[in-house]
Amino acid sequence: MSERPTLVVVGAGPRGTGLIERIAANAPELYEGRQLDIHLVDPHPPGGGRIWRREQSPLLWMNSMAEDVTMFTDDTVQQEGPVRPGPALHAWAADVREGRVTVRAEPELLAEIRALGGQDFPSRRLQSAYLGWVYEQAVSTLPQGITVHEHRGRALRVTGPRGGRQRVWLQGRDEPLTADLVVLTIGHLDAEPAPEHVELAEFAERHGLVHLPPDFTADSDLSVLQAGEPVIVRGFGLAFIDLMVLLTEGRGGRYENGAYMPSGEEPVLYVGSRRGVPYHSKIGYGWQGERPPLPRFLGPDRTEELLSRSEPLDFRRDVWPLVDKELGYAHYHRLFTAHAERTTVDWPVFEEKYAAADPDSSELHALIAAAVPDPADRLDLDALDRPLDKVRYPSYDALQQGLRDYITADLDRRHDPAHSEDLAVFLGLLTAYGQLMRLGDIGSWWHGFFSYLASGPPGPRLHQLLALSRAGVVRFLGAGTTVEADEERGIFRAGSATVPGEWIEARALVEARLPEPSLERTRSPILQALYEDGAAATATGLLSVHPDDGRILGRDGRPHPRRFALGPHTTARASGAFTRPRTGGPAFRQNDATARTALTFLRDLLCSGGSERLSA
Repeated sequence: MSERPTLVVVGAGPRGTGLIERIAANAPELYEGRQLDIHLVDPHPPGGGRIWRREQSPLLWMNSMAEDVTMFTDDTVQQEGPVRPGPALHAWAADVREGRVTVRAEPELLAEIRALGGQDFPSRRLQSAYLGWVYEQAVSTLPQGITVHEHRGRALRVTGPRGGRQRVWLQGRDEPLTADLVVLTIGHLDAEPAPEHVELAEFAERHGLVHLPPDFTADSDLSVLQAGEPVIVRGFGLAFIDLMVLLTEGRGGRYENGAYMPSGEEPVLYVGSRRGVPYHSKIGYGWQGERPPLPRFLGPDRTEELLSRSEPLDFRRDVWPLVDKELGYAHYHRLFTAHAERTTVDWPVFEEKYAAADPDSSELHALIAAAVPDPADRLDLDALDRPLDKVRYPSYDALQQGLRDYITADLDRRHDPAHSEDLAVFLGLLTAYGQLMRLGDIGSWWHGFFSYLASGPPGPRLHQLLALSRAGVVRFLGAGTTVEADEERGIFRAGSATVPGEWIEARALVEARLPEPSLERTRSPILQALYEDGAAATATGLLSVHPDDGRILGRDGRPHPRRFALGPHTTARASGAFTRPRTGGPAFRQNDATARTALTFLRDLLCSGGSERLSA
């Protein structure tokens, strides 16, 4: 073969970094002594990519404690490749502090790294430094003969025959990169506005109003939101938390002794959503004692059974009852083994009957009611999902204290080890997520519920939210929030089911959430081109990939032999490109499978003398 084998990886963020780490780990077994060029394409520096880039406000945090963040595999990851251990974020910071690791960073960021403790919530730019170091380590451990070439730019399209070399066209470059394999690790995507947002934007333009569509908050132009003016905000998740921070502390406000001291530059944020409450606080304590033996009711065998069914799966009918029972098992295992004084029977007795009862049956509910006397100790996922269902307030003023009481109670519970069954449910959510990824596109509800329950803001952020509420900078709208465009009066109006009959008016509306991943509306030119070239998409717009190795599926159902994709825009979307140590890391498993498939393909190509390149 006259040319070196070539792999092009589009996307240099955590997912691309993780793939290169897995290539380095697996190459000694599958590709020893062979040559390979890896071309890494991204407009942003490798490691952090766009979302975790270093050039963003130091006020923006991760929503995980440092001890809960790692980019390295361990023996809980179900993978074929070898474990290559490495430090979690807090251990890496300790290595920097103690001189075992050298990091190139400006003095302010270096001081932040050295001060980081395991239960601190680091800034995103600190995480960028960690990801950059992980990338450098991954590249440095690649065997001799494997070389990474970085391209700071955008990939526009992939062309080439199924049986031959691919061409990856880059913005501003006349000649394409020629590749034997292409892997897309693009991460979160921009999207064209949905029809509703197009109409709202046109309404805003007609009347001189402001409408900010779904976007990455750190990239939004918030200067159009004026001091003292009311702003309606739809969305109460992590995008809202970023918005809250940038419009308060980011405009000169500060916190003193639990109170917020305004700068006078803040708008007034009227925030509402479907649930009407913020995501649950991150749990503020670690695990102690026996872990629940998971998976129990939604393991690989049950997932295979679901996949083997001839009729399409209905998530609520076929899958959710198993998830409900799995999470219930995690909850009650912890309650019975760690807080037995709040139960009436021994765990083995309860476990046997719980396992035998059908999900969501009257038998199961009666068993739980008899064994767990206090309703507050029982797991009710529907109540968790809709905490304001049928709750009504006579006015928005009355709602404010009610929501503050709710948030305070959530903070108290999520930081109290006496309720460690909540942490067990979190572990159950991670386990369930790892199985549900294999089912493909199961709709957006599950991913939203997972984030609401398991991926909420740090506790300190909710304390800040309470302070902002007391200061009148944030006002709560309630659940079932709706927004109207009043054409006659030229104003936005917001109402909710929680305060029926009352409306808030504003000249600005912010959609505080990320764009939905959709091939049909994506602004990624390379994904647009793939879709036009025949790549399959689900009804909700996700790129269809093979669950085993991430190969992109065509509309005929065939996996493309030379094109792969990993990330949230695919049917194998994982909960995150990094995770807490010793929780299985589904994304790590995917990275490993794709790396091994790619290395095996390239090795076999070399062994065949390159005959498979003839159609290039």
